[in-house]
Amino acid sequence: MTGEASEIPVAELRVEPLTLALEAPFEIALGTRREARNVLVEVETEDGVVGYGEGSPLPPVTGETQDAAVAVAREAADLLVGRDLAEYRAVCADLRAAFPGANSALFALETAVLDAYARSRGLALSELFGGPPETVETDLTIPIVGSDEARERAASAAGAGFSHLKIKAGDGVSAAVERVAAAREGAPEAALKVDANQGWSSKETLRFLRRLRERGVELALLEQPVHRDDLAGLARVRDRARAPVAADEAVFSPEDALAVVRADAADVINVKLGKSGPVAAGEIAAVADAANLDLMVGCMLESALGIRASAHVVAGLGSFDYVDLDGNRLLAEDVAASEAGPDIEIAGPGHGVVPERDR
Repeated sequence: MTGEASEIPVAELRVEPLTLALEAPFEIALGTRREARNVLVEVETEDGVVGYGEGSPLPPVTGETQDAAVAVAREAADLLVGRDLAEYRAVCADLRAAFPGANSALFALETAVLDAYARSRGLALSELFGGPPETVETDLTIPIVGSDEARERAASAAGAGFSHLKIKAGDGVSAAVERVAAAREGAPEAALKVDANQGWSSKETLRFLRRLRERGVELALLEQPVHRDDLAGLARVRDRARAPVAADEAVFSPEDALAVVRADAADVINVKLGKSGPVAAGEIAAVADAANLDLMVGCMLESALGIRASAHVVAGLGSFDYVDLDGNRLLAEDVAASEAGPDIEIAGPGHGVVPERDR
């Protein structure tokens, strides 16, 4: 469609830090978080339609602090104001070219751009990716905790209806084995995934898997056990593991996904919008589909805003085998009403979330 009537010019870009306390400390192999230090972006069109986006910087993964992400997002005003959101793919490509590596800021900016466009057109965000908004079921994450607490958390999650649990590891192998075994005791019927967040060598990972099998525990998935640059080590684990192996921090772009495919290093690719942004997420999914790899979607510590944006991409593409979109369930208070159980209910227009300003 062409012509002035189809144009959706950007009138203003607003950016602010969004700091959200966690309900409890959240420890993974990369460190302990007590709050989510995020960035909130608003893109307003000349017709007064506002699109919202959020990014959640994690310096060991995205390489950004909150201050850096806010600063980059604010710099995008010169590029965005006056642009036509009907050309949202070109707009997002220009943002990527202007701010390479600013992954959290770009996630927030791209989401706000797509949200503003979809709201202007009366579309759900999922429809831009090929499908209607449908309920998405997530797992629930158990951080690095002692075995007794892992057992209690697993039992509580199962009681709340979660049939898939993700357990953080990457610390000492023995402690991780005890944590996962305890989670199995707490939730005997749940599918268990383990995420080591690059914390182990391939040798440590294989020892972990061997000891876990000796305890009678089988995994539904093992996610990024080795450093993201160690594709050879990841491939070695994949060759010997009984469980599917996922690449997470190793994949930020379609090119990274292609490298994993060429190295035959994983069974699953984790498409995390906090790494790639929404547009490239579809491209990474296409690489995985072409290589007959399964797809996973993950998250950082986003609020309902970022989580539901990701859920719209999942619903739209319709090709995800593993869903890990529970970041907002770790918050003491969310920016919008959100569910307690495993189901993420999504709706349009856009991603459907308008953050409450007083939070």
